[in-house]
Amino acid sequence: MDILAELTATLGAAHVLTGTDAASYGREWTGKYHWQPLAVARPASTAEVAEVVRLAAAAGVAVVPVGGNTGLNGGTSAEGGLMLSLSRMNRIREVNPDARTLVVEAGVVLEYVQAAAAEHGLVFGLSFGAKGSAQVGGFLSTNAGGSNVLRYGSARALCLGLEVVLADGRVLNAMSALHKDNTGYDLRDLFIGAEGTLGIITAAVLRLAPAPRVQVTALLGMDSLSEALALLHRLQAATGGAVEAFEYMPAGYMARLGSIRPDLACPFRPCPVNILVEVASTRFDDAACNAEGESALAVAFEALLAEAISSGALRETALAASGAQRRRLWAMREAAAEITLNRAPLVDTDIALPLDRVAEFLPRMAVRLAALDAGAEEMVVAHLGDGNIHYTAYPSRDDAMLSAAIRGAVAEEAVGMGGSFSAEHGIGLSKIASMAKHKDPVALAAMRAIKAALDPQGILNPGKVLP
Repeated sequence: MDILAELTATLGAAHVLTGTDAASYGREWTGKYHWQPLAVARPASTAEVAEVVRLAAAAGVAVVPVGGNTGLNGGTSAEGGLMLSLSRMNRIREVNPDARTLVVEAGVVLEYVQAAAAEHGLVFGLSFGAKGSAQVGGFLSTNAGGSNVLRYGSARALCLGLEVVLADGRVLNAMSALHKDNTGYDLRDLFIGAEGTLGIITAAVLRLAPAPRVQVTALLGMDSLSEALALLHRLQAATGGAVEAFEYMPAGYMARLGSIRPDLACPFRPCPVNILVEVASTRFDDAACNAEGESALAVAFEALLAEAISSGALRETALAASGAQRRRLWAMREAAAEITLNRAPLVDTDIALPLDRVAEFLPRMAVRLAALDAGAEEMVVAHLGDGNIHYTAYPSRDDAMLSAAIRGAVAEEAVGMGGSFSAEHGIGLSKIASMAKHKDPVALAAMRAIKAALDPQGILNPGKVLP
C-alpha cells in the first residue's frame, strides 16, 4: 500500500479514490464488465500523470487510463489495477483559427471541443451519441468514428499531434500542428487506437474545418440497401462530396425506437430501409436563397430526391425545415445506444465492410444467428456511408459460450467479405478472441514487439488489444 501513500502525497487525498469512493469507476457503461480497482488517481497536469506512471512502474502496478467511460468492449477493466482518470485535465489550451487547429487536454469532453470550434466559425468533424461524456483521450485511444466519417474521417484523421506519457514516465512531445512532417516513423499514429496500451495520451492538436454555411437534413424511406447506396453515390457526385452523413435505420430499429421513445417515432410509416442523410456546404452559392427562402443546396438536393421518387427508388421523405426538426431527426439516430443496450443478454458488435458487401452481410448473418440460436433476435443500425454496421444480437438465454459463438460468427462473416471485426469501438477485452483468430499473425508479432519496446513491464492497460 506504499503506492497509495505516495499517490496521496503527489495528488492530494481528494484525488486518490479507493473503496466506495472508487465504486463508480468499477464498471463499464454497459454493465457487462465489473471490477475492483486498487485506486483511482486523478492528476491535473501532464507532470502529475508522469509522476503517477513512474510510481506505478516502480511498484509494478497496472495503469488503466479512463476518460468518460463510455466504451463498450471492456477497455477500462482494471481489477486490482490503478485507474488513471484524466477528467481534471480539461483545459482547451489554444484555438488557432488561422491554422485551423485546437490544442486540448485529454479530459476535455467532445461536446466542448465542438463548441470551442463553433465559436470561431469552425467545426471539429467527429460526432457521435456519447459526445456529451466522451473525452479527447478516450476517443483518440479508440480511434472513434461516428456519423461524419464520410466527410471528415475518423479520430486519427482529425489529430495532428499528441502529447503522451510513456510507461516509464517520460513525456513524448509530438504536439505538431503540421500537415506534413516526414521526419521518420509516425509515432502519433501508434498511440491513436492503442487503447492506452502503449502510452497515456495527455493532450492533442486537433484539426478543424470551416463550418458549413448551409445544411440540408432529411429522413428517407426506401426498399433496399442497394438503392440506398446508389442514391448515396448520386448525391456525392452531384454535390461534390458534400454528404456529411448517411445513416441506416432499418424497420426493426424504427419499431424499437417508437416503442421506447415514442417522442422520436418515425414521421412516416417506416420502410425496410430508412436513411438519415445530411449534406452541407461552405460555398456562398450553395447557401444563397431563392424567393421562397430555399437555399440552392436544398433546391438541388430536392431535385435529386424527386428523381429518385420518379424512378421508384425512394418511397418516403421527411425534410427538416427548421433547426428543431433537424435536431429531432438526429436524436432518432443518436438514441441508438439507449434503445439497443437496455436489454440483456446481448452481443454488441461494430464491424466494417466494403460498401458493396453491406447488403449481402445482413441476410447471411440472419441465417448464421438462427442456426446458433433459433430464439435470438437482432438489432441493426449503421453508418452506411462508410460501411460501419452496428450489429447487435439478443440471445434467447444468458450463455457465455453462445454469446462467444455469436460474436465469432459476426467476425467470421465480416472478415470473409473483406471487412473488419472492429470499426470504431476498439478491441478491449470483448474482441481479443477475434484478434487472435483473424488478425494477420505477422501484424500481431509486430504489435507485440512494439508493446515490448514501449512497455517492457507490461503495466499499461494489460490484457487489452493484444491476445
